[in-house]
Amino acid sequence: MIVPEYYYVIVGGGLAGLQLASEIQRNVFFHGKKVAIIDPSLKTENDKTWCFWEKGDGQWDHIVHKSWNKGKFVAKDIDKSLKLGDYTYKMIRSIDLYKELKDQLRRSDNFYFIQDEIEKIDPVTRTAVGKKANYTATHFFDSRPTEAYKNDKNSNLIYQHFKGWVVETENESFDPDVFTMMDYRLKYEDSTSFTYILPITSKKALIEYTFFTPFLTEETVYDEMLTRYIENILQLKHWKITETEKGVIPMTDFPFKKTNSRHITKIGTGGGWVKPSSGYSFRNTEKKVQKIIENLKAGFATTKGIYNRKFRKYDAIFLDVLYNNNELGESLFSKLYSKNSMEEIFRFLDEETGFNEDLKIMLSLYHPEFIRSFFRKL
Repeated sequence: MIVPEYYYVIVGGGLAGLQLASEIQRNVFFHGKKVAIIDPSLKTENDKTWCFWEKGDGQWDHIVHKSWNKGKFVAKDIDKSLKLGDYTYKMIRSIDLYKELKDQLRRSDNFYFIQDEIEKIDPVTRTAVGKKANYTATHFFDSRPTEAYKNDKNSNLIYQHFKGWVVETENESFDPDVFTMMDYRLKYEDSTSFTYILPITSKKALIEYTFFTPFLTEETVYDEMLTRYIENILQLKHWKITETEKGVIPMTDFPFKKTNSRHITKIGTGGGWVKPSSGYSFRNTEKKVQKIIENLKAGFATTKGIYNRKFRKYDAIFLDVLYNNNELGESLFSKLYSKNSMEEIFRFLDEETGFNEDLKIMLSLYHPEFIRSFFRKL
């Protein structure tokens, strides 16, 4: 039998791939094992922003770009201040995380960064076929999104798609202490669409126009909505765009667990690590990476305990409602943020609540469509 070139091959050097590689490097159990991180991109640009909430100090605080202890939610007849309690809402720029983890990994002789695009992985020969070369390993961690979720008739697919501008103004225009979770004052017709604002300073903010919809849209739509929001809602007169980011995140109840196999573990977006009902992934990735490390050390299947069946059911019902009645988004999120504390919401989205807490959240969202969706997904 041919000895594999690497012990692990991680396909994708983004959030999930680099966090997994970092935890492998830091754990003495894996010392001496060769690991390759393969990605077609060198990750030398700031291509996205990650936000998350947590209590107290965290391991990423030294690269957090901005944090907030207060937020707000705005909709029809609602302008609600969001008190985060013991939580802090934190923002990390991707370039800072890439540099931090790549610098850490390069200090080890057993980690190799390879610029290549993997086209397929053969589980029989345990070979990743790239455009430049082939790579063998005992196990592959694959972050490439599967196409199967797009055509699965038994699951719903909502796209979180957005475009954001970092806007700078001549005058003080933002409150740097308060972020805006959702502002529904400017909506795209018959859709769940809103504006998200992360103020960096009193003269600088990331403003994103975001959709939670079954459809995608033309880029000109984002530009139009952002311009209208800035000029008509914020009423800014002198402003300029200094950075742009955009993305499409799948929010789906597709059974990603089935895409894993004995020698291939799907990770990141490709493994369904994006929280289906919210689109958040940073904290989910941290938790799932830790679980994979525990499983590898214990000799268990890599995905043991990674997928929470109860919360997958909750997510499936919520997605079904939005998929079939997308115009209900503003009403549902208004109920969520006006009838629950942020601590309760964060715990629920972190999948840390018990049944009584779950019931309180679900009752606060009540709409007849949830009953129909419950029986459809049942």
